[in-house]
Amino acid sequence: MTHVHALSVRQGFFFVLIAAIAWGTGGAAGALLTATGDLGPVAVSFWRFTIGAALLVAVRRPRLLRIGRRDWRDAALAGPLLAVCQVAYFSAIEQAGVALATMITMGATPVLVALGARMFLREPLSRDAVAAVALSVTGLLLMTGGGDGASSPLGVMWALISAAAYATTTLLARASAADPYGRAVAGFTTGALFLLPVFLLLGAAPYELVPSPADVPVLGYLGAVPTALAYGLFFAGLTRIGATTASVVALLEPLVAAAIGVLALDERPGPGQIMGAALLLVAVAVLARAQLRSQE
Repeated sequence: MTHVHALSVRQGFFFVLIAAIAWGTGGAAGALLTATGDLGPVAVSFWRFTIGAALLVAVRRPRLLRIGRRDWRDAALAGPLLAVCQVAYFSAIEQAGVALATMITMGATPVLVALGARMFLREPLSRDAVAAVALSVTGLLLMTGGGDGASSPLGVMWALISAAAYATTTLLARASAADPYGRAVAGFTTGALFLLPVFLLLGAAPYELVPSPADVPVLGYLGAVPTALAYGLFFAGLTRIGATTASVVALLEPLVAAAIGVLALDERPGPGQIMGAALLLVAVAVLARAQLRSQE
């Protein structure tokens, strides 16, 4: 039995919680990179995957040498989905800002995951899960009603595409029995390979192929914390908690992103977005209480 499979439900919940907080900082890092005009969404996603895979291999090399065929087979689907998710997400940030793009992406995801988990994984929908999804949907509707970027249909479209890809990745990870860290490495590698021809076909500039010294620290952080650490913990947490629960817990990401957007990037959410964020926090609290109750 591996350490990952020995996780308790409470530990799995905590892993997903930490992953969500780490992801919440990723949007701001991506916004800093794209705001300079040096790196576009495809370039940011390519370097994020490349650095994330390299760091996981460096840190967990003995275990990752045992990456099996199942990891690579799963990654054949997960990698391109992760690539689409990230490119669409950073494109949404360009159009709608960090706070709104993240809120829409993460607000739509639990609904898609809950429906997919019920249809394809036969996961039951408890009353707590239904209540949490309902709260997150209400929060999403409030969040899209005002504030910076609310009038950007293109930004909303990119965010919804990102949500669909992210939801599918979550369902595939929940259904997989592969090692979560091996799955992350394989997914990042195939995602980077999937993006490379797109990167080149779009006419990547020399400074995108070789990032500037000013971009390297931000890219390093993006690859280390919101990518290698966050996805590794998220996939590990999914071995112990349901897909719907994980997708709702991950809603802490937009709260972190919104706080960074307001405090550091001068974004101004409207009253509806603030109320929506509060509902998302309540949704996470409902699931946390349910998880703790199940352990008693």
